[in-house]
Amino acid sequence: MDHIDPIRQFSQTNPQWIATVVRVLENITFRLANYVLYVYEEERQRVARYAGNVAATDLGVEFDRFANPDPESIKSAQRKFSRLDVKENVAIYVGGLEPIYNIESMIAAIDRLPEWSLVVIGDGSLQETVATAANEMSNIHYFGTVPHEEVPGYLHVSDVGLSLVDDPHTLKVLEYGAAGLAVVQTAGRAEDRFGDLVEYCESDPVSIAGAIEDAVANSEFQSFVSEFDWARIADDYQEVLTRVM
Repeated sequence: MDHIDPIRQFSQTNPQWIATVVRVLENITFRLANYVLYVYEEERQRVARYAGNVAATDLGVEFDRFANPDPESIKSAQRKFSRLDVKENVAIYVGGLEPIYNIESMIAAIDRLPEWSLVVIGDGSLQETVATAANEMSNIHYFGTVPHEEVPGYLHVSDVGLSLVDDPHTLKVLEYGAAGLAVVQTAGRAEDRFGDLVEYCESDPVSIAGAIEDAVANSEFQSFVSEFDWARIADDYQEVLTRVM
């Protein structure tokens, strides 16, 4: 069994009764599994309570696809940016449009940065909020959901990737890092993992805006992210599958 997101995160975005049912079903699955791989340290104790065999792993990223995007995806993104008059300085957010990701604070932050454009890719309960902001503000561009293979092109022509959630394990940050972007990350649990490789902020618009302006691309972060290429992460799963067989 592959266990990624913590139940705490699910509880924050769903009714409590649903979260309770999911927790129980997860616990049963841990018990039935021959082996459980988990990502978040906070889940280790719960997983170990029910599973006979457990091992830590990490989220993986298709590093080369983001570090060296298909030239056609880059050209396509450039054409779209040009058509929409996206500014020279571009902050980008890729992911869920939910309150836990501080979407409204992100919008308010970019309102303080007239020399920047914000590109948003994703969907969620705040989709209408983002779409409205894009209609009312000339420096916000909402693309909705796009095929995942197009994302590396959009990242390549952006400057700063945003991850405004207190979470040390998000795929978007790995993708930003692989693409060589500067990264703005909510301060908290991610600090122990990333150290000074990214720019941290609080969840208020003033702090986010300042972090966007201060963020600097760091080649060391791209090197750090390369360690999470799926080619390496797959070794964890191969080892566990071999043990189970």
